[in-house]
Amino acid sequence: MSDERRISGTGLSTIAGDGTVLDAWFPAPQRGIPDSGEGAPDDGGLDVHTGSDERRAVTVEAVRVTVDLDEAPTSTADAYLRLHALSHRLVRPNEVNLDGIFGHLPTVAWTNAGPMHPTDTERLRPVLQRAGIQMQGLDKFPRLLDYVTPPGVRIADASRVRLGAYLSPGTTVMHEGFVNYNAGTLGASMIEGRISQGVVVGDGSDIGGGASIMGTLSGGGTHRVSVGARSLLGANAGIGISLGDDCIVEAGLYVTAGSKIVLADEPPRHDGSRPTVKGGELSGRNGILFRRNSLSGAIEAVRRTGAGVTLNEALHA
Repeated sequence: MSDERRISGTGLSTIAGDGTVLDAWFPAPQRGIPDSGEGAPDDGGLDVHTGSDERRAVTVEAVRVTVDLDEAPTSTADAYLRLHALSHRLVRPNEVNLDGIFGHLPTVAWTNAGPMHPTDTERLRPVLQRAGIQMQGLDKFPRLLDYVTPPGVRIADASRVRLGAYLSPGTTVMHEGFVNYNAGTLGASMIEGRISQGVVVGDGSDIGGGASIMGTLSGGGTHRVSVGARSLLGANAGIGISLGDDCIVEAGLYVTAGSKIVLADEPPRHDGSRPTVKGGELSGRNGILFRRNSLSGAIEAVRRTGAGVTLNEALHA
């Protein structure tokens, strides 16, 4: 295995009183295996941040991990290093093995002072309140911005982007936008809707307010949905197929692989009808406008020419 398929990191891990590893933070993960040199490995000066926090009943310890991106995660720290590699843009979504990652991520009580074990929250609530520590959520995944600050990116609401999101420079995630782990943008994009796990959005595309891109976690499918460059997913629209470059899905329209779509540009048959295909047959094609016929209610696909949407350059600079 080449060093290019390995990621190494030195960081801090939070451990609950019962031994549960709650998280791991890696400030500067890197490709390959670092030279050990002589003597003990360098801890990057993180040792000054180790120790116990009795308020949360946790202990913080230094941790050093190297992972093989082609192998499945083997521990909590291993899983967190993979998520960090994505958010630090060392690997793109779907380029790292995340099989079984849920089994290595415990449900954590996320607070403004750091993670703690959920079962300790009730017992320690008076202590937490006196210290001004508040719970922000119960989840397996933390917020991206609590671990990584991706340069050149705007995120209006930190709770809407999970660690493991891959956000390219110029990306704006508005207040109602959401980006899951192992998903994100490959260029400057406007995100006002939902990007599910495994989904990537191309340069210059716009995911409209309330829009949704179907992932692979819920339905058990294997197709990785993607959105090409300069495409627009209208407000409250949704897709379960991939969009190519310069495509538009009109507001409020949901297109899945099984949707019956009329090819409105094709010549009519002898009975006056036009050819119909399933949405999956148009997946990934460039230059298509998906719309709903306001009279018949049928979903139609129309060829588009020229470039697609154009983002506000000043907003995404």
